[in-house]
Amino acid sequence: MRPRSLILDVTVELVFHTTLLVSLWLLAVGHNLPGGGFVGGLVAGGGFVLRYVAGLDRRDPRPRISPEALMGIGLVVAGCTAMGAWAFGGQLLESGAVEATLPLLGKVKVLSPLFFDAGVYLVVVGLVLAEIRVLGDEASRGASRGVGREEEPA
Repeated sequence: MRPRSLILDVTVELVFHTTLLVSLWLLAVGHNLPGGGFVGGLVAGGGFVLRYVAGLDRRDPRPRISPEALMGIGLVVAGCTAMGAWAFGGQLLESGAVEATLPLLGKVKVLSPLFFDAGVYLVVVGLVLAEIRVLGDEASRGASRGVGREEEPA
């Protein structure tokens, strides 16, 4: 087994956390600018894939949070947000806004598509984590059988 590169480990950790921040920014601005839950989820998923490819998560490819739970929570959030307008006499997927004055932030306006995008974000991240888990299990089985190893000269 090759020794791990400290430079690679530190760089991947920095890029991973930056990627998560960018994905949250894309989620937040997705209503008015390009981005949203799907794009933000893909960017976050790319960060998780980068960690796995760099070998930081290879010892235990299973994510700490169940991907199925993330996808389920995301579907419930997106579905409830989509149907939430029915409770107020609106149509499916009709958007709404809530304005509030918060002590430190001042006047804040929150739109309902943000919650729908958050649900989509969780579904996409959960899907990517599930794929990492499946591919990690396949790679582990292949490694245990010796697939991909070079033959040592006799």
